[in-house]
Amino acid sequence: MALLIDGGRIPPRWAEQKNAAASSNGDDNGTKGIRLAFINNMPDSALEDTEVQFMELIDAAAGDTPVRIKLFSLPNVPRGDRGQQHLSRFYSGIDGLWNSRFDALIMTGTEPVHSDLRQEPYWHAMTDVLDWAERNTASTILSCLAAHAGVLHSDGVQRERLPDKQFGVFESDNVRDHELTRHALRPIRFPHSRWNEVREDALASAGYSVLTKSAMAGVDLFVKQKRKSLFVHFQGHPEYTAFTLLKEYRRDIKRFLRQERTTYPSIPQGYFDTASTKLLSEFRDVVLAHPREENLTFFPDALLLGALQNTWRASAICVYRNWLQHLASRKNDDSRLIQVGVNDLKCVALTSHDLA
Repeated sequence: MALLIDGGRIPPRWAEQKNAAASSNGDDNGTKGIRLAFINNMPDSALEDTEVQFMELIDAAAGDTPVRIKLFSLPNVPRGDRGQQHLSRFYSGIDGLWNSRFDALIMTGTEPVHSDLRQEPYWHAMTDVLDWAERNTASTILSCLAAHAGVLHSDGVQRERLPDKQFGVFESDNVRDHELTRHALRPIRFPHSRWNEVREDALASAGYSVLTKSAMAGVDLFVKQKRKSLFVHFQGHPEYTAFTLLKEYRRDIKRFLRQERTTYPSIPQGYFDTASTKLLSEFRDVVLAHPREENLTFFPDALLLGALQNTWRASAICVYRNWLQHLASRKNDDSRLIQVGVNDLKCVALTSHDLA
């Protein structure tokens, strides 16, 4: 098992799925494998799904490289009782982050309330984490809203509202050679699920390197070195499972029927086959004619599930494997530098002794 949960508190779904092992705290100096801090800000409805998605992806990408992951929660993210209970059982507060040693950080987004992210109640805590990561990690992955928050905080890059939700699986071109996309199949595919975007011209002006972009979905993967840390930003969601977009689509229909959104959601692009799209179009026509929440009982889940395929899995594993290799390489370089420094000190000491 390449992935170990630090501190002995394993979320139950991951434990059931993988018969997962917990690491001890005996290796706090971080000399064995890669130490990873994971800050999960997703809302309660997606909290446990998200932690399993990232764990599955990291586990698949790690191969024989040991990865020790510790779960952290950001304060002031709105939570219900269930979410709070889960966090209290399996997550640590970020106060435990500041004096700990990690090789890398992954931070997810959440569903914002305000158009200006700086008005969100968790904004100051999130920016404290971003500042810490620049000085204390070799690399940092920011997902979706966290990516938007990162570029806004460090470079003032504003995200822009889209006329409709960018929703589906999109093919991206590799527009720059980089170690993160080495050996990735072409085209690179990733799911997207967002109402906002940061644009290529604004990112380029602020010194970011766009690695992949889609003609339909815009910029996907982009990077920038910030102090010690290579910041890796995804506007999409390579961690998603085959069924995640289906669950989100069904949730959006429910929100429409509850009048929590004004428009019926668009069918995710590049995700369903022709027969499934026809079924969903017929279901939409029925719901629009009779917009009642009880009609969700006729949603054709069973017929759709069998046709779904995770067409982005290979791309996701490849990029994350390259990222873990980058971390391992950086860790080895740092170890060699430390060893060289120790040897130099020994040489100085010997020379001084001889001169005396």
